[in-house]
Amino acid sequence: QVQLVESGGGLVQAGGSLRLNCAASGRTFSSYAMGWFRQAPGKERGFVAAISGSGSSTNYADSVKGRFTISRDNAKNTVYLQMNSLKPEDTAVYYCAANLEYSPRLVRGYAYWGQGTQVTVSS
Repeated sequence: QVQLVESGGGLVQAGGSLRLNCAASGRTFSSYAMGWFRQAPGKERGFVAAISGSGSSTNYADSVKGRFTISRDNAKNTVYLQMNSLKPEDTAVYYCAANLEYSPRLVRGYAYWGQGTQVTVSS
């Protein structure tokens, strides 16, 4: 069982930056692939970025490639999402997710989810 708690969301102007954090419980954090997803009002939850358990492999949605960076610190049981050059269309609730297998882009590929953190980008 893994529990995930996101933090770091907020309100930012277009062009600004935010860093999201996801703290995980448990002693086997490095065994889990981690992903970030987002859901805007009236839209389905969609893939943003993912990272393998060791951190050696990452994957990004085309819409965020070059602007967002996913990373992890296994000693701190934490995964991060650095978001730069934010756009109003990045506004959404951002969710952290975990799974033992690395299936980066699939919502159904993740067994554990956090409660989400709101990111709002004003124009």
